[in-house]
Amino acid sequence: MSSSLAKQIKREQLRQLTAGERFTRFWKRNWIGYAFLAPFVILFTIFTVAPVVTAIGLSFTDYNMMQTPHFVGLNNYKLLFLDDEVFTIALSNTVKFAVIVGPVGYLLSFLAAWVINQLQARRAFTLAFYAPSITSGIAMSVVWMVIFSSDRYGYLNNFLLNMGLIDEPILWNTDPNYIMKVVVFIQLWMSMGTGFLVFLAGLQNVPRSYYEAAAIDGVKNKFQELIYVTLPVMKPQLLFGAINSIVGSFGVFEIAVSVAGMPSPNYAAHTIVAHLYDYAFIRFQMGYASAVAVVLFIITFVLGRIVMKLLSSKGE
Repeated sequence: MSSSLAKQIKREQLRQLTAGERFTRFWKRNWIGYAFLAPFVILFTIFTVAPVVTAIGLSFTDYNMMQTPHFVGLNNYKLLFLDDEVFTIALSNTVKFAVIVGPVGYLLSFLAAWVINQLQARRAFTLAFYAPSITSGIAMSVVWMVIFSSDRYGYLNNFLLNMGLIDEPILWNTDPNYIMKVVVFIQLWMSMGTGFLVFLAGLQNVPRSYYEAAAIDGVKNKFQELIYVTLPVMKPQLLFGAINSIVGSFGVFEIAVSVAGMPSPNYAAHTIVAHLYDYAFIRFQMGYASAVAVVLFIITFVLGRIVMKLLSSKGE
């Protein structure tokens, strides 16, 4: 009996089974795999899916954590986009911050990983670049504020005064014209985190045989290797780094609050997460705060889907 005929007979036998019998056979064949998957699915549902669904539900209510939530429909979203001028400022600040920190931090992380991967002292440089990202934003802000201190004893002000470039100290953390620039600079310095390590691991896992084959095909220098070999092979790592960069840039909070306080002067460093924190844990308006969270979730989700479309390796 040929293999094609045997497969045809097997398909015919499966068609004759009832839905219950097919499910029983499927479960007997795959239950071990689902048993191993169950802990992740359960924890993911409890700590990710359930909070998201709860926040979406609460965003349509008036809830102060003391009384029963009262359904108000789209009222929170109307207030958010039509009457809340501070949210508009926070959204503008966050988008500006993300447009700068997201792409620039992403490119710097990859460039640093690419350069370090070609060095002999790779471990020492990796530790130097990665260490800032494992330190909390508040701790790093305290360190950087010694440099950006607004008096004449701050390192940067002292240097500029001694060089004769300024006549009086610049108020780095209280002048609205400088606050966001300082926050962006500190965040860029801290952006060499998980994405940097993923890029470095991806670069180290590109088979040498690919580069040898590319050399035979006419690839002559490191830049051509990067364009024609490294980047196509590293699409999964590039996608992971892009998603991390989007989430990190839109979730800025600690550094902005540490540098400029809350609220910052003229809301110059007020972000969406800071606005959410204000209404959730200071004013205890959880319904309104949930609406802010849902807007932030939609923004990051849409951008994530766009990046996945651009960098996904499926179908290639």
